[in-house]
Amino acid sequence: MTWFAGILLGISVLVALEVLVGNRQVARLEALPPWSAGRPPRVSVVVAARDEERGIEPAVRSMLAQRYPDLELVVVDDRSTDRTGAILDRLAAEDPRLAVVQVAELPAGWLGKNHALHLGAERASGEWLLFTDADIHLAPEVVSRAVRRAEEGRFDHLAAAPTLILPGLLLKAFGVQFLFSFLSFAKPWKASDPGSRFFVGVGAFNLVRRSAYVAVGGHAPIRLRPDDDMKLGKILKRGGFRAEALDGGGMISVEWYHSLGEMVRGFEKNMFSGVEYSMAFSVAGGLAQLLVLSPLVLLPVATGLAQWLFGLQVLVALAMFAILARGMRVTPVVALLYPVVVVLFVAILWRTMFVNLRDGGIRWRGTFYSLRELKANRV
Repeated sequence: MTWFAGILLGISVLVALEVLVGNRQVARLEALPPWSAGRPPRVSVVVAARDEERGIEPAVRSMLAQRYPDLELVVVDDRSTDRTGAILDRLAAEDPRLAVVQVAELPAGWLGKNHALHLGAERASGEWLLFTDADIHLAPEVVSRAVRRAEEGRFDHLAAAPTLILPGLLLKAFGVQFLFSFLSFAKPWKASDPGSRFFVGVGAFNLVRRSAYVAVGGHAPIRLRPDDDMKLGKILKRGGFRAEALDGGGMISVEWYHSLGEMVRGFEKNMFSGVEYSMAFSVAGGLAQLLVLSPLVLLPVATGLAQWLFGLQVLVALAMFAILARGMRVTPVVALLYPVVVVLFVAILWRTMFVNLRDGGIRWRGTFYSLRELKANRV
């Protein structure tokens, strides 16, 4: 048991250090200067919207409130059945920079969101395309800061992670656990290294140079990927284009999920695709997550040095969780819930796999997509 405790502690320390040190290498959007001189390149913000009447107006208004002189907003209303279309038409009548594209029917072989973004990009006229979601709120200088960073750094793709607004301590703690899983798996700080296999993409904020987007075929190569944000980053990097990950906390925000049930259902669309629809990867990934909790289980029955080592690992986990929580502007108290949210994360991972296999596909925004066609779109 002592050997097991020592090896586990060593792995935990190495993973924690890599995540925390790597995350500190990610530039903060709010610390970057805005565009200040010369003619800025035209930016087209492209949004896919389906049944978003609850929050689309404040989100769109935040996009139109950008302090950036050459900006247009293209919102694609993808077969909405609520008041989304009417709200967008009213806003478009107020501001000529907003163009609304209506989708009446989804073509075969496409996910609705991916088709809408592809269509919006075709309608857009900007040198830069900012793909974002219909519930994202942007601070007034987000576009200005991001474009300056991209132009001066000669990047073709910038992906910025938002502040996740979540109710209650449990969901806030889950947000921290999700961030840790993303950082340890995707390693976004390595995306800018052309020799690294790692890539990055964030649905809330993918700023892409139009010429690069066109060169990789737009969203067509990832037409059936529920994880389209990450896979857009992958095909851009594979195409030889330069990318950078940014921390958009404090400047980009989203009310991620409003309840635990909504969160569980929300992950049904893309969590299994994140492990390439692999049962083996899903099971192994869940077991690896649960291994983090073994010191808590074994601590009461261990003795001597093993007990001390298990105790140290628990402290490492608490410290790492608390540091990530502070970076997310969440109270470090949520670190005390890390055992609960690790179990919850694994439960959602395995439940998603079970539901997708049982149903033979995913149901997303009222449309069913079979696993066979989803798996065929390998990227």
